[in-house]
Amino acid sequence: MNSAPQTNSEQAKMWNGVSGRAWVETQALLDEVLKPFEALLTAAVAVRRPARLLDVGCGTGATTIAAARQMGPGGRAVGIDISQPMIEAARAKAERANASAAFVHADAQTHAFDRAGFDMIVSRFGVMFFDDPVAAFANLRHASADDAVLSVLVYRSPAENPFMLTAERAAAPLLPDMPARDPAAPGQFAFADPRRVERIFGDSGWADVDLQPVDVACSFPARELVRWYTQLGPLGRVLADVDEARRTRVVEAVRAAFDPYVHGDDVRFESACWQIAARRNGA
Repeated sequence: MNSAPQTNSEQAKMWNGVSGRAWVETQALLDEVLKPFEALLTAAVAVRRPARLLDVGCGTGATTIAAARQMGPGGRAVGIDISQPMIEAARAKAERANASAAFVHADAQTHAFDRAGFDMIVSRFGVMFFDDPVAAFANLRHASADDAVLSVLVYRSPAENPFMLTAERAAAPLLPDMPARDPAAPGQFAFADPRRVERIFGDSGWADVDLQPVDVACSFPARELVRWYTQLGPLGRVLADVDEARRTRVVEAVRAAFDPYVHGDDVRFESACWQIAARRNGA
């Protein structure tokens, strides 16, 4: 499969720059935190048992590899991501795991997929970043066989996921120039509105669209908390350009804001998500 020109220019810049490098550097931590979501998707794979699977926004490859293990002999799992650093990490991970998974560095919105090349499409928080989600899901439909199914996880609203906004809210008084989130823009909460999601899937040709709310308990070691909020998310993207004195004040203020989530040696929080299922509609 050959890559088409990438149109998600801002996303490509971000995920091939500081954000992509941060995900590679923290991949072991993120894989552990996101493992419950991986289990939700691989359970769907185990039921479907597809011969050809595509993982959209595969990141460093954990879900692609886990899905490949559920597909049985002869199964073909392919991960696609806009981030070259993460794709390189995914390939290395698959090699270490001796997994039957391949990885493509491309934008799934515009990539020239073979027609009807996949029986199942999955994604663990990888589909909320398209500039044109209708075009993206139409392209994924083109890549799907007539009886293909889709199973993806996305986040619900910011109000239902307060943990994810803790760092930027605590840092905002000290970093007034930090860009505010736009809920309608490509990003973590772009698929929060179920009516918008249903329109996107319907307009791109998918049928039997079903959104199920899923609330998942997440945790990670408290010793990793500072690394979590200084490397990941909106705060992680701006801290590199902050002078040392202000950075110290920000790190201290944000650490205190996370106190309600720290329980002994663990950080614990709930993630509010949609698990979306759909079927390819017609020829």
